Amino acid sequence: MAHPRGAAGDGRRGTRRAAGSGAHRAPYGTGGNGVQGPPVPYGVARRFLRALPPLIIGGGVVFDLATPAAYTASPLFSAAPLIAAPFFSRLTTLLTGIAAVLASVGLHAYNHTLSDVPSLTETLTVVTVSALAMLINLVVRRSGERLASARVIAEAAQRAVLPMPAERIAGLQCAARYEAAQADAFIGGDLFAVQDTPHGVRLVVGDVRGKGMDAVEAVAVVIGAFREAAEQEETLEGVARRLDRALTREGARREGLDAFEGFTTAVLAEVPHGGGRVRLVNRGHPPLLLLYGDGRLEQVDPTEPALPLGMGELSVWPDRADERTYPPGATLLFHTDGLSEARDAHGVFYDPAARLAGAVFPGPEELLDALVDDVRRHTGGGATDDMALLALSRPAAGAPERRRTMPVVPPGPGHP
Repeated sequence: MAHPRGAAGDGRRGTRRAAGSGAHRAPYGTGGNGVQGPPVPYGVARRFLRALPPLIIGGGVVFDLATPAAYTASPLFSAAPLIAAPFFSRLTTLLTGIAAVLASVGLHAYNHTLSDVPSLTETLTVVTVSALAMLINLVVRRSGERLASARVIAEAAQRAVLPMPAERIAGLQCAARYEAAQADAFIGGDLFAVQDTPHGVRLVVGDVRGKGMDAVEAVAVVIGAFREAAEQEETLEGVARRLDRALTREGARREGLDAFEGFTTAVLAEVPHGGGRVRLVNRGHPPLLLLYGDGRLEQVDPTEPALPLGMGELSVWPDRADERTYPPGATLLFHTDGLSEARDAHGVFYDPAARLAGAVFPGPEELLDALVDDVRRHTGGGATDDMALLALSRPAAGAPERRRTMPVVPPGPGHP
């Protein structure tokens, strides 16, 4: 860490003062333009990062005072602004560089070596590295601003393409989750939508083939077509046919492989107003689960297998909706294959039916919270596919409406 240097001056060392660090500001926070900088660790790691540049400068001063003149703390003074650059604000990085230069100059002055060539070289090195640290800080801040802008755009796109459904829709309780496998991703090829229509509450949960922007475009096509068809089509089978045609048009518009192999697995559902029935059309999608209020669970498989959306031209038989009893207190759980194909370290698939059997939840929110946590434990947090979940509950007769409250201001000392 320290390097020898040629002896300079008479070798005597008097009493010398350490230069101030100036690194007094917290790590990256909101800048003057309101853009959040790169995230910083919390707790012990955050405090350590905040103290590291001044500690390095102070340690360099102590090292220089405690060692013979042949050794220099110049590498430590150069390291301090470099460490501050990616984690601290522009002002803090500048003050750290100034403190490092002042410490180097001050030590040489008190050691009577300020005019020696090796000392001048060391000081020039610290100045150069401090200038480089300012450049690094500028690059990091601009990258953080671009990342923040990208996050805002991604969140806006998610709200526009895949809006979260309301908690209550026509007397039903609803909750949805989207868990992206890719870090910092907001939306991918999984989709869900719920809509109250003149024909009842209609919904779709699906999974588009492929990844990336092509999948997101297909999601937008399916959601847009569903919003229109759910209002206009008399039957759930008619909604499925409209989605089929929309994806077929999208496939014809594209070039290459997607023009022939683009498809979307999906399950559509319809809950008539005031009825205790649910109609389902499953187009090649994983079966949904029906959770009863007493803990019983059923896997709802389609009566007749059907091809995914976008492949309707290859199907011989028309869609035929299945109808099931949907009693009060029951919950319909729709999911994509990111749930059923989640694997643990030994390659064992997650089995939602086995994991949820016998469990009772106060509502759909609690069900999805528990399910997401259980999947993360099963996979160790290493999911490889996106996962969309949607739970629709029919409240039991006389059940109170669920309300979640949270204090705006935490109670102070001495208050309950």
